[in-house]
Amino acid sequence: MLMVPQNSPPEVRLVRNRIETAVREAGRSVDSVTLLAVSKGHSANSIRAIAEAGVRDIGESYFQEAVEKIEALREVSAHLGLTWHFIGRLQANKTRVIASHFDWVHGVERLKIAERLSEQRPFHAPPLNVCLQVNIGGEASKGGVTVPELPALAAAVAALPRLKLRGLMCIPPDEDDPTRQRMWFAAMRRALEELNATGAGLDTLSMGMSGDFEAAIAEGATIVRIGTALFGERPRTTNTAAPQQ
Repeated sequence: MLMVPQNSPPEVRLVRNRIETAVREAGRSVDSVTLLAVSKGHSANSIRAIAEAGVRDIGESYFQEAVEKIEALREVSAHLGLTWHFIGRLQANKTRVIASHFDWVHGVERLKIAERLSEQRPFHAPPLNVCLQVNIGGEASKGGVTVPELPALAAAVAALPRLKLRGLMCIPPDEDDPTRQRMWFAAMRRALEELNATGAGLDTLSMGMSGDFEAAIAEGATIVRIGTALFGERPRTTNTAAPQQ
């Protein structure tokens, strides 16, 4: 992890401290978890402040809003080395924009979407990092594949050019009890381990949000997606397609 400047916003220092405490308690190395700042609904200036405080990974869910902010922060992004993650629901007619503007995509759940991302990734860009979304709780309201469906999808996506399959992502059922939070995250860790036992070579578990990221870290999360704890509540919007991170 990057050292946090002393003049960083207090929210950044608090989240970093909580992550580092959870990492130590899990017996893991301090640099084994990436803080992904979920900035959907917040301004480009808010992202700039977070980036200047040492947060280099930025997550967006709404493609049009995201592209506007990516363009507005192009110089900042180049200077600070920002990495842009798309973490929203993927629509087939929006894959070209996403393939062109992002470094990571966290929500791949269909081979068709992966094929479009592969075909539309610019050849001058490095391979697009992707995670498969798993509906670990079997909730009808959330996207993702089931654990039994993972091996076939992972093999097919890994074979596509212009993509690099990195790991798995989930949004588990909302739980207040840390023991139950860990139960879902442990199931994700086992799913990754089972894929790797077949030679998948995955290194990423994108799991854990503002209300449960300590439990996710305890079960092996490598990317935690934090929005509210960093930026505060999002302004009210009529777009409810993506859940709170």
